[in-house]
Amino acid sequence: MDSFLGYRRENGSVGVRNHIAIIPSVFCAAKVAQRIAASVPGAIAFSHPVGCSQVGEDLEITARTLTGIGKNPNFAAVVVVGLGCERFSPGELAEGISCTNKRLETVVIQDAGDSIKAADAGIHYAMGMMQAVSAEKREEFPVSELMIGLNCGGSDMTSGLVANPSLGVASDKLVSQGGSSILSELTELLGTEEILARRACSEEVASDILSAIRSMEERLAGQIQKSSNDKRKNLISTGNFDGGLSSVVEKSLGSMKKSGEEKFVQVFKYADAPTKRGLLLMDSPGHDGEVTTGEVAAGAQIICFPTGRGTPTGFPGVPVVKITGNPRTYERMKENMDINAGKVILGASSIIEMGEEIYAEIIEVASGKLTKAEILGHDEQFCVTRMP
Repeated sequence: MDSFLGYRRENGSVGVRNHIAIIPSVFCAAKVAQRIAASVPGAIAFSHPVGCSQVGEDLEITARTLTGIGKNPNFAAVVVVGLGCERFSPGELAEGISCTNKRLETVVIQDAGDSIKAADAGIHYAMGMMQAVSAEKREEFPVSELMIGLNCGGSDMTSGLVANPSLGVASDKLVSQGGSSILSELTELLGTEEILARRACSEEVASDILSAIRSMEERLAGQIQKSSNDKRKNLISTGNFDGGLSSVVEKSLGSMKKSGEEKFVQVFKYADAPTKRGLLLMDSPGHDGEVTTGEVAAGAQIICFPTGRGTPTGFPGVPVVKITGNPRTYERMKENMDINAGKVILGASSIIEMGEEIYAEIIEVASGKLTKAEILGHDEQFCVTRMP
């Protein structure tokens, strides 16, 4: 079995990065979280616009997502920052993360007295945490400890032809050795549910696949009917059209290729923690940021992201490996792309060979190699969804 170098966490999970997460329980605490992170190298603030004035499943998704981010093994420690009167309390957030036994502290602005005192307290906590975690060393672990998220954005015709199938080869190799891989973006799997269901490990999982994708299609149909602007009814972007994709079905047939050929072992809720290891399907909309955020909250330590048209976006504290199947995009955006799968289009590589190259990159990134999005500080993909 292949291996990588990572960080063992107190609960037995393994991280590929060693950051400190500063997580506000509500948008009112976002600026304090940013001030804390700005003062401590290696600390990352997860600013968001939610946490209050939400009810029911909407608030539950927020709670599940922020808690999952705090649990992700790439974060060695967490400082929770709250205002003090929000619906999703800082105490609840901290309690949800505490089961990991990682270093954890809570700062409440109203209890501290003001935002300046709260920031000072958070900086004090984060400094102590960083000094402690900076002494931790990477150890060797089997790839069965890895979970990758599969996402894509700015797709063109080369995505489904070479980039996604190549990533599928890499995903299969990881899963065959006991690792996990998450397929999502259900809005970009419409029409493929019967194909994917045939790859389920059981009738129950097949039923879950069919139900999840068909439910997403029903929600989308309802939203389209409510729109009075025909331009808002397309399920693929103008960039997808310009890149040679003719319909959402064509895009879906290419998108599903990211999952390779292994069997699906579980379908799980957005930002939830899966209970099985292997090839997984997460119920999620198709927005790049919402998908990546949900996968990270589920435990993914690395995101693999094909993009035919090209996008520079990354995720805070979690490496995003950018793959393009378009050789022109690679030359134009070389400083943002990690893998040039366009070599398959040019005849310089095969799908299998490119899959091996992507897999090797995943192992190197898991062992500490920085992605280009990390080097450039791209963190745009953190986005808590508000699903209908």
